[in-house]
Amino acid sequence: MADIVQVIDVPGAPYGVTAGPDGAVWFTLVAQGALGRCAGGEVEIFPLDPADGQPTVIVTGPDAALWFTEFRGGRLGRRTLDGVVTSIAMDGPYGVCAGPDGALWFTALQAGRVGRLGADGTVEHVDVDGMPSMITPGTDGALWFTVNQGNAIGRIDRDLTLTLFPLPTPAAAPVGITAGPDGAVWFTEIGAGAIGRIETDGTVTEFALPDPAARPHAITAGPDGALWFTEWASGTLGRITTEGELDHLPLPGKEPHGLTVDARGHLWIAMESGALVEVSPG
Repeated sequence: MADIVQVIDVPGAPYGVTAGPDGAVWFTLVAQGALGRCAGGEVEIFPLDPADGQPTVIVTGPDAALWFTEFRGGRLGRRTLDGVVTSIAMDGPYGVCAGPDGALWFTALQAGRVGRLGADGTVEHVDVDGMPSMITPGTDGALWFTVNQGNAIGRIDRDLTLTLFPLPTPAAAPVGITAGPDGAVWFTEIGAGAIGRIETDGTVTEFALPDPAARPHAITAGPDGALWFTEWASGTLGRITTEGELDHLPLPGKEPHGLTVDARGHLWIAMESGALVEVSPG
């Protein structure tokens, strides 16, 4: 299915990971309160001040800076490539993504909100019950997000019009979400041990994993036309085709969380046990 290219030890607990605008891989160290950068197999660590914010998700923003959420610290942070760090206060931010409108979109899990940060600094939001979690741009120009405790998938237009689609499986607890190569949106069901697919009209299909206790967490579209996802409990990298065919690759270490695709089409997985794993999709 795929091959492990390298395992890079990291002095901490990597959680979120993204391909940076400088060609490096950037990641959060959730327990250490820091950001990390990996290039050419070398790792640099950049402590945050204060360091108790629990940095979680990290993405490249529409302004070519790194944006990250500090869930416990209540901050949406921004770091330029030359090291300038600023932040915006908010209640329990978790998911964040660059939108198709040039804005930054985010979820505030504790506050129960989905928000939009415009290029001019204007913040708008809508209330969403049920712990909105990860968020992604869809192929339809809208933003799609998981509602972890509300057992639903949400869709929000650029004008903040909100639509919620309940999931058929109770307590599925969706987390990760990404736009798929087939025009649908794909997501993980950490509570149900399944991968979900939702069409733009709200039709949901669920694919049960071989291990119902695998705890699938993050998901992304791969360069091979398939979807790739981490299984937090089983310590594996999963692959699912748009037809629902599944493969798995055991990973070294424990607790894989975030994953991203670099410019070469390789996958990078953040292992909270203390490593980054680079995988060639084959």
